[in-house]
This record gives sequence, structure tokens and C-alpha cells, in this order.
Amino acid sequence: MEEQAPSPPIDPTQSPQYKAMSKRVNRKMDIALLPFLSLLYLFNGLDRSNVGNAETQGFTRDIGASPDDLNLAVSLFFITFVLLQPPSAAVGRWVGAKHWITIIMLGWGVFTVAHAFIRGRNALIAMRLMIGAFEAGFYPTAVAYLSFFYCRYDMAVRVGLFYGQYAIAGAFSGSIAYGVFHLKGTRLHNWQYLFIIEGTLTILIAVVAWFWLPRSPGSAWFLNAEEQKFAAERILKDNAQYVAHEYGSDGGERQRLTRRDIVETGKDWKLWYVLVFNICASVPSQAFSVFLPLVVQGLGYSSIRANLMSVPPYVCGATGLYLFALSSDYHKERGYHIVGGIFIALVGLIITVTVHSSGAKYAGLCILLLGSYISPPLTVVWLSGNTPEPGKRSLVLGVNGFGNLAGVIGSQLYKRRYAPHYLFPSYVTIGFITVALVGYTAYKFSLQAVNSRKAEIMASKTAEEIEEERVDEARYADKKWTFIYGL
Repeated sequence: MEEQAPSPPIDPTQSPQYKAMSKRVNRKMDIALLPFLSLLYLFNGLDRSNVGNAETQGFTRDIGASPDDLNLAVSLFFITFVLLQPPSAAVGRWVGAKHWITIIMLGWGVFTVAHAFIRGRNALIAMRLMIGAFEAGFYPTAVAYLSFFYCRYDMAVRVGLFYGQYAIAGAFSGSIAYGVFHLKGTRLHNWQYLFIIEGTLTILIAVVAWFWLPRSPGSAWFLNAEEQKFAAERILKDNAQYVAHEYGSDGGERQRLTRRDIVETGKDWKLWYVLVFNICASVPSQAFSVFLPLVVQGLGYSSIRANLMSVPPYVCGATGLYLFALSSDYHKERGYHIVGGIFIALVGLIITVTVHSSGAKYAGLCILLLGSYISPPLTVVWLSGNTPEPGKRSLVLGVNGFGNLAGVIGSQLYKRRYAPHYLFPSYVTIGFITVALVGYTAYKFSLQAVNSRKAEIMASKTAEEIEEERVDEARYADKKWTFIYGL
């Protein structure tokens, strides 16, 4: 009798019971963890962008500085903000996200309040440097923290919702500023109350964060014992084929950061390749996060109304990001979604600089922001999903923070001397967006070529050789022939 070939092993992650439990755990995390972490990022965005709102009320004039001093201060903010991201992300990895997020939030909250009482150019620069230093580690630490709770193809929607708070912060800041700037008969300037209110709220929410955030999925207070065990084991299985770590019973790692993590991060061609185009693509979102109220004011709106009219473009930015993030996870695809967002931003900016009526220019700004916020978070998710080693992943996300150098470019471009139409800055931004469009397309096809090469190598391997590749330390994490990059 002819022998039948053995049946392929059953993948437990495809069982109805596993899928139901995974959906239940994700739902609880989506209720208890994700909104709270998103709230923290909202305050991160508020305290970064509020100087633009304050400037519409004569902030630099009142403190004895000039508008160009504000551009310089914003540029220097991004210097500390960018340069300190990798070391701050490493500290966050070392001491734990729960503790580090609380510490850095308290720091930038205190210096936000201090903005209300500064005088002179040097004090302004010092405040922005300190805000940049404390805010530097928040985003990479928070995204790495989320990656310990959600699996690879559950991340884009969650990071999209999380990063969307950066756009919502612009809208929220404009709304708060619109209300605060209507105050009459006060002892302080209205912009001083803006800094005091937003900084104080940041400090309060930082204290709450220490009690709210769990250390790991296996110790999450909002999960029962069975769900905690499942959540911890699920993350281990998601990367078990490519990494080897010793874990505690709660899913927390014993060894959080190794020397090899640092070396392999520095040698990762994918990171440095995409970083250039991430900087180019981020120029619109970084520049308009601060200067949109001033650009809108240049369309003919009063200083107070310009803050209110800056809200709809930011809402468009958040909406575009959410829709693209949902589609990206559903289709398990990153590259074309990023390219699509960049293309929308390019169309919006071209409309803004070529039409003549204020209404059409404003519509162009809405389209511009609709696409501008898509590429940065999806790039983070792309890099995160293609870096299975948790220690290296934290450092990669920290180095990717160099993408915020776009803020230095934007702050130097959108100077008051180009007001009210800001044509020269817009033309330069079009150039950056075009380079990003070409670069990201090439990046996707580069990864596709590497995957084809890996598939050719693995096609000739036996089951024993595949298992040997898994445990062999010659190739690290994503460099293993068994790891296929997400496209």
C-alpha cells in the first residue's frame, strides 16, 4: 500500500479559540492602554507646537525677542530632540517604559510652564532646548512599548491612532488657544495662560501614567490571569523564530539591551537608507505642526481666527492617517501606503502654491495635511515589524527619530520674511516631497529583492538546516535567511 505523506503541522494561531482570545486581549488593550498612551502623546504634541499659537498673540514681542529668534529656537529644539532620541530610547529600554515615560513627561511639563515667565532670546532658546531634551525619548519608547503588547500586523492601526494625536494636538492646541485668547482683563498675557494650562496638565497626567501603565503584558492590570499568560506567550511566539531571549513569567525580558543590539543597529543598511527619505517626507508635518497658524494667518484671517481655522487641516491629517493605517494592517502592506500618502501631500502643496484665491489655498492646505501625517508612523511600523529583536528594535526606533531633523529644515524655511504667501518655502518643500516619493518606492523594491534572494537560499535547505539557521548566532534577527521582510 502506498504511504500517505505526513500532514503539515497545524498552526495553533489559526485556530478559532486562539483568534477569539487574541481579539479579546487586543480589545482590552485598545480600551485601557492605547487611548491613555495616545493621550500622553497628545500632550507631547501640544507642548511642542504651542509656541506657534502663542506667536500669533505677540509672544516674541512681549518677551523682548524677534520672530527670527523663534525660528532659531524651534530649530535648536529639534537639535536636542533629534540627537537625544537614540540615547533616550536606550535609557527607556534599560529602566523600563513605565518609569522613563513618567520622568520625561514631568520634565517637559515643568519647562512648558516656565515658558510663561521667560524674558529674552537666550531664555527662549534655553526653554526649547530643554523641551527637546525631555521630549526626545517619548515617541520611540512609547512605540517600542506598544510592540511588546501587540503583534506585528496589529501595529499599524494602533501606531496610526497613537501618532494621530500629533495631528489632533495641532487641532486641540488651536482650539485651546482660540478659547484662551478670548480672555479679557487678565493680569498676564493670554499666551502665558496657554503655557501654564498645558504645562500643568502635562505634569498631572505624568503622575497618573506611572500608576496606569503596566510593566509588561504579563502584568497588565486590565487583563485576567488567563489573558495575561496568553498576552505574554503571544508576543514570544510572534518573534520566536528569529530571536532568543530569557523571559520572566510575566513576559518581561531578563536581558533588555546587549552590545550586539548596538552594533547591529549601526550596521543596518535599511535604517540609514530609509532615514534620508523619512526626513524629506516629514518636512511638511514637522513644519506645519508649528507654523500652520502663521501660514493660515497669511491667508487673511485675524490672529485669533487663524488659530481656529488651523483646526480643520489638522483634523484632515488625523483622518488620512487613520484610514491609511487601517488599510495598511488589513492588506499587510506598508510601502505603497506610504507612497500614496506622500503623493497626496504633494498634490495638496502644488494646489496651495498655484491657485490664487484664499479659499482654494486653504483647501490645498487641507489636502496637504491629509497626506502629510501618513509616512512617519507607517515608517515606524515598517521598521518595527522588520526588526524582530526587541533590543535592536528600540534602538532602531530611536535612530529613526533623526527623521525629526525635518523640523530643523521646516523652521528655517518658514520664516516671517516669506509671509504672507510663503512661496519659496513651499517650492523647497515640494522638492523634498518629490525626493521622498522616489526614495520610498526604491526602498520597497530593495526589500523585495532581498526577500527574493532569501527565498532562493531557503529553497535548497532541509528542515534540519532551517532549524539550525534559527538557533545559529552568525546572522542576527532579521538578517536570518528565514526572516522575510514585510513590504
